[in-house]
Amino acid sequence: MKYLLSPLFLLASLVMNAQDQETTTDSIQQLEAVQVTAKVKKSIATAMKMNISVDEFLASSDNISFIKRGAYAWEPMLNNMSSERATITIDGMHVFGACTDKMDPITSYVESNNLAAVNISSGQQGSANGATVSGSVDLKRKTTPFSMQPKWNGSYRSGFEFNNQQFYNQGNLAYADQQWVAQGSVSYRKANNYSDGNTNEVAHSQFEKFNASVGLAHKTGKLSSLRVDAIFDQANDVGYPALPMDLWLSRALITSATFKQLYQEGWLRAWDTKIYFNAIEHYMDDTTRPENLVHMDMPGWSTTYGLVSKAHLMKGNWHSEMQLNAYDNLSIAEMRMYPQDRSERTMFAYSWPWVTTRFAGLSTNNTLELSAQSELQFGGALGINYNYSKYIDFNWIFHPGAPQEKTRWLPSLYATYHQSIQQFDVAIGGGYGHRAPSVSEGYGYYIYNSFDRYDYVGNPNLKNEISYEVNASAGFQNDKLSLKAKANYFYIDNYIIGKILNMGSPMNYQSVGVKGYTSLAYATLFNFSLDAGYFITKNLQWKGMLTYARGMDNEGGNLPFIRPLSYQTSLQYQYQQFGLQTTFNGDLAQEHYSPAYGEDLTPAYAIWNLSADYTFKLYHFETTVQLGAENVLNQYYSTYADWGNIPRMGRNLFTALQINF
Repeated sequence: MKYLLSPLFLLASLVMNAQDQETTTDSIQQLEAVQVTAKVKKSIATAMKMNISVDEFLASSDNISFIKRGAYAWEPMLNNMSSERATITIDGMHVFGACTDKMDPITSYVESNNLAAVNISSGQQGSANGATVSGSVDLKRKTTPFSMQPKWNGSYRSGFEFNNQQFYNQGNLAYADQQWVAQGSVSYRKANNYSDGNTNEVAHSQFEKFNASVGLAHKTGKLSSLRVDAIFDQANDVGYPALPMDLWLSRALITSATFKQLYQEGWLRAWDTKIYFNAIEHYMDDTTRPENLVHMDMPGWSTTYGLVSKAHLMKGNWHSEMQLNAYDNLSIAEMRMYPQDRSERTMFAYSWPWVTTRFAGLSTNNTLELSAQSELQFGGALGINYNYSKYIDFNWIFHPGAPQEKTRWLPSLYATYHQSIQQFDVAIGGGYGHRAPSVSEGYGYYIYNSFDRYDYVGNPNLKNEISYEVNASAGFQNDKLSLKAKANYFYIDNYIIGKILNMGSPMNYQSVGVKGYTSLAYATLFNFSLDAGYFITKNLQWKGMLTYARGMDNEGGNLPFIRPLSYQTSLQYQYQQFGLQTTFNGDLAQEHYSPAYGEDLTPAYAIWNLSADYTFKLYHFETTVQLGAENVLNQYYSTYADWGNIPRMGRNLFTALQINF
């Protein structure tokens, strides 16, 4: 109760002391499909909700969706493909999760208040950060520029969400002068179990998360600088209602040092090089599940060293970026089974048998301006991927004689032509690329999937996935109306997916069988989106979004986790310091589901959200208060991407307060 009262009393006192000075609130941010930079002055947010998580912000994109196993750490899917087919980085740094169940995606190790932008590249345009099929997502951390005069700035944000009693505090502070920049951020969230639309508590949906980041930069010359950064993230007592176990601790340390040099003359305009190190530890267990007949611990560790070096070139109407990307990762995961008496261990195995992955790639991204109305973007990459499994014996059980080490070449090419004709613009492009199997796909051993209730084993002999893609877009924009349609089509050779094995027996008592990762002859995937916006009046804007996807295997069967037709429509009213936003979004029924992978028919649903905010000056500080409600009608629903059909949160009232200085 004290968490609830403190921000509300603070909010009320600030409103009573507000000054009637007009200020401008941040504008709505809209993610695009091919390459998106969500530019934000203070922090990542949307008009609907100031205190938005990184997952919620990414979900506002028309080509990112999420698999949800609880209220925390959703698994991102780009272009309706699983996370193995995307490259997700933080400032270009590769960070690999330490959980075999993918309960620690890279997006879970950052917070909205230490991010400034999200760059999304679709398909092979994202190959600069590593071999990919669906594309790349680069989370750009907030940086403070050098200043001619010594300057301090910062922000504080607090709030409360009623459904799960989530309380949060976030703060940022930065100092800059001509030679030095120092900045830091801190974030803390704690939530209890949430309730669904039938007001039933969803057990094991609580979480607690602490995140902090620091950065220090020094100008080493007139056109050069050195910067060091670190992120520390820790999550405790995270429940996953869709899984048979929970997380008692996840911890990450992400560090980097970057040197940047600018040039005033010549082809080479900028060159920056980053070295980095990160370590992840993740401990899943079922201590809080006494109903389990056999208990299991699943600890995991991931350690990565890396290098990213970029050179920016420019000559006339040609712009280019050359990038060297290299990393070394060690992934370890264990599985320990116990009877009810946990002092007696009955089984031990490596579900990731000390797998080393080394990658080095050289890429180029080019833009050639053909005229004032047209340009050609083209590029590609060539990477080499090396795997080594220390305990290959586990894989020999299903694949006798499989190589302990394997080297793969991963090429990539893409090209896109853009043409503008007055208020219209069109683009058409294509791409070709390879990706290597992930650690789980290649070397995983008895990784339990609670969605289809099978144990999965990897195959070191898998071939590279090979992607062929075509994409196109067309748009129109004037002073009032904007309209853009985008589509892409992927044909993927050697599509990696799990198939039932006739050998082996389940290790988990909840399993119904064993599946092995194998390669289909091919799979196809089509994505389409339509975005529109219209200024009804100077102060009233409407936005709408429609997305559709269809994925099939080589036998015409449905691929899993493909989003059905979905829609979102919103109205935003802004008058001086006051803002009012409402959205209406939903999915149609998922009729193209895949029973072979544990899916069933998901009914259609529609959700209404509403919020209002007010911005004012308080002792020269820009202050914003916000009140809102999600799922206003308290609908009970579950989506196609909710693991095991766990219900989503019911009606959720929220408050937020932000002070900028």
